[in-house]
Amino acid sequence: MADIHREFDELNRIAEDYDDGPFDNAMRNYMMRSLKPHLRAGKALEMGCFNGAFSVCLAQEFGDLTVVDAVDQFLDIVRVKLGASVQTVCCLFEDYDTDERYDSIFIVHVLEHLLDPVAILRKAKSLLAPNGRIFLVVPNGAAASRRIAVKMGILPTLDALSEADTKHGHRRIYFFDTLANDARRAGLDIVETGGIFFKPLANFQFDELMGGPLLSEGFLEGCYQLGKEEPGFSASIFAICEA
Repeated sequence: MADIHREFDELNRIAEDYDDGPFDNAMRNYMMRSLKPHLRAGKALEMGCFNGAFSVCLAQEFGDLTVVDAVDQFLDIVRVKLGASVQTVCCLFEDYDTDERYDSIFIVHVLEHLLDPVAILRKAKSLLAPNGRIFLVVPNGAAASRRIAVKMGILPTLDALSEADTKHGHRRIYFFDTLANDARRAGLDIVETGGIFFKPLANFQFDELMGGPLLSEGFLEGCYQLGKEEPGFSASIFAICEA
């Protein structure tokens, strides 16, 4: 129980300190574009919402959306953005108790923060409707920007936590194989994987250049398309799972 409370304290710290930049905001839209062809119609559950940017994307696809998060500050943002069109529940994922079963469950940029991601994946599996799907998205430890950082000596290895990772509350680095391993340990079957947005620069570099003459919308679109062809170098990776 002490570990759970420590995780809750960490979530509150991130809520106070984290500043979402333009690159992170843009990535939500690229994530939705990547996942949209695989969605299941019906009831949707989002586990972890941060600033509600992805919640807005989900609300455009689902008329019945529930958002669960342990930080009420995050849910307040969702309520302001979406109002009564979304149901919100403030609790730890472990404590979420409902008779509802969901056709689509989204865990987006959350697993890397958790003390026990496999336990949460098992929880998500228990909430899945027959023929439903769980959509997992995590930052990619082998993104081109991280590979460059290793070559520059900024990171010792690809699986090392960077200063930014630590600041943002990341506890682990994911790759395709480690994400797949956690999903399988939770009893999930992976039906599709992929990469989202080829990432040659660090987030702060994208933030400084986006909107300026050196980084056009066409360049961003090119990075998105290349990420589908070269998923191992992408900013984020996804796995679509079924029970």
